[in-house]
Amino acid sequence: MASHQNQDLSHKAGELTGQAQVKKDEFLNQASGAAQSAQNQASNLSQSAQNKASKLSRSAQNKASDASQSAQNKASDASHTGQDIKDQATHLLQQTSEQVRNMAQGAADAVKNTLGMNSPNDPSNQTNTPSNHTNPNNPSNPSTRI
Repeated sequence: MASHQNQDLSHKAGELTGQAQVKKDEFLNQASGAAQSAQNQASNLSQSAQNKASKLSRSAQNKASDASQSAQNKASDASHTGQDIKDQATHLLQQTSEQVRNMAQGAADAVKNTLGMNSPNDPSNQTNTPSNHTNPNNPSNPSTRI
């Protein structure tokens, strides 16, 4: 009977050892699964953060590029507008100087005609030739009046 009890105890000890081994394996599997799950979540979070940072960086670069392009466009527009104003002012000054020159020439011709100094062969005085009879007091164009 003692040997039977020893066998029962030995059997129970083996059974307990086997159960302990099973529990240990289950616990290790659970711990390993939890560790793998945590690692996967950390990897996913890291990838998500990298994606968001990349998108923000691209967005900031695009906005900076757009702002730079807008500034260049405005500077170019201002330059063109400035050039247009300069061209218009130049044209106006040229027209004005031509008008002033013509008026001065007309005044000089009028004074010459009044004083009788206008030469009939003067190419600059084509409008007041003796045949036009514009100045009856001019000695080179005597008046028919008495």
